[in-house]
Amino acid sequence: MTSTADLLVDAFGRVRDTVHGAVDGLPPDALTFRPDRAANPIGWLVWHLTRVQDDHVAEVAGSEQRWTAEGWDSRFALPFDRLETGYGQDADDTALVAVEPSLLLGYHDAVHAATVEYVRPLRDADLDRVVDTRWDPHVTLGARLVSVIADGLQHAGQAAYVRGIVERRGA
Repeated sequence: MTSTADLLVDAFGRVRDTVHGAVDGLPPDALTFRPDRAANPIGWLVWHLTRVQDDHVAEVAGSEQRWTAEGWDSRFALPFDRLETGYGQDADDTALVAVEPSLLLGYHDAVHAATVEYVRPLRDADLDRVVDTRWDPHVTLGARLVSVIADGLQHAGQAAYVRGIVERRGA
């Protein structure tokens, strides 16, 4: 890797790879399996991490989210507010994300492509730009992107863990 942008592209690629590893080849009902009533299912975890990435990257890029720009909101047809990302949702809400694996991966791949398109031309100096003044200290672009990567890897890892339970139980 020759630049910070390359490092960020690689990190977002690892999120994508982990998402695919957690979802590829699963039947739709496996995406709604929960080890217990309060646990988050694979489908919700991947939808949520993708919604957050889409929301946050679109905001810093000054572009429309793929969710609405490409009609993913209509295709998913979830009973939530159109711009919902999943923050603060309860167990009943998480159970409502029941979609086909191909739809979930299609949306994630579209968000990944938009993310890479935005991140690839960034220069190191761009990462110091303040993108959120609601926090003290203010949030820079670099901090926001690293936060999105960390959140994505955590949720993708959780989805992979639940997949392991699904496969061992034959659920």
